[in-house]
Amino acid sequence: MDAAFSYTFPAIKGIQADKEYYVAMCPLRIIPKIFLFDEDEIPPEHRAQRILNKSRIPEITNYIVENHRDYVFSSLTASIDGDLEFIPFGQEPSSKDLGQLRISLDARFLINDGQHRRAAIEEALKTTPEIGSETISVVFYHDEGLTKSQQIFSDLNRHAVNTTSSIGILYDHRDKLALVTKELVSEIPLLKRYTDRERVSLSKNSPKILALNHVFNTNLRLLGKAKGDHISDEDKEFLLEFWKVLTNSIVEWQDILNKKSSPRDLRANFIVGHGVFIEAIGLLGRYLREYHSEDWKTYIEALSTVDWNRANTDHWLGRAFNQNGRIQKNNQTIQLTTNKIKSLLELPLLEHEVQLENKFKQGDY
Repeated sequence: MDAAFSYTFPAIKGIQADKEYYVAMCPLRIIPKIFLFDEDEIPPEHRAQRILNKSRIPEITNYIVENHRDYVFSSLTASIDGDLEFIPFGQEPSSKDLGQLRISLDARFLINDGQHRRAAIEEALKTTPEIGSETISVVFYHDEGLTKSQQIFSDLNRHAVNTTSSIGILYDHRDKLALVTKELVSEIPLLKRYTDRERVSLSKNSPKILALNHVFNTNLRLLGKAKGDHISDEDKEFLLEFWKVLTNSIVEWQDILNKKSSPRDLRANFIVGHGVFIEAIGLLGRYLREYHSEDWKTYIEALSTVDWNRANTDHWLGRAFNQNGRIQKNNQTIQLTTNKIKSLLELPLLEHEVQLENKFKQGDY
């Protein structure tokens, strides 16, 4: 193969299933050029698997641009339809799998894993071109006619396991709200002892009360923020104070802390052991911060007088749980639960809350 008419990458050769594959270091600036996302170049049977979710691209792009000195990307995986040649640096056992990978300029490349990363790299290069000389590892498989790429795609994704949102928050050291959430979970005794930092939903036998993502989502509702938004020192101070007052005001939580009850009994008998309750409290807290900034603590402390028992169907049926007794958590049930709590605290409903409440009472929900 003529080196003047080929791509050349430093690479490592490996063997899987008796077939060679190659791991090469590719400069970011050439990623958009060689990995063209052109549906005409992709066999029809592969297109449906590789439809870009364009809403994901800005998020990944911002991650690169905002952390261009501290970003991390896993390898891209691609199939090559065309001529390639691996030239080892030597024939010694220590060097025969190290060398140069040459790929003809007219070869076709099909990404099996990483098309969203490729698109984000292309966008990031437009605003941060200095990262163009940095590299990303690419795993290349030789696949004449791209006949095996569908199976490669299937195999790569078959055993993929997504981490939970709780673990994502736990390991996030950039997002300010994630940092604040972890801080308050560490500082407040009840949360420190009874927050599951890995799972997003708790089994009936779990020794915990809340999941980390419940606390994080509640904080988003308390502040009226979206993930990634700026969090001020005032916001942080409010969150810490709010959770201190709240955890001291829920009698059933205190019973758990004082070993008078168990998390299992709490979940079985009270709505305060479920995410729908805590996120509803987030909406309540946001309202109190805006309309009762001076006396919001009084209202939160008054939650100690509310009957949270699931047997109290007059209050919670159709809101926190359905006719079958199953807890239901979505934006509407969270808001309906907030509506009932506000009415018990003799707080007025906002216009959108009144509209939802009327639909609920009319049986339209």
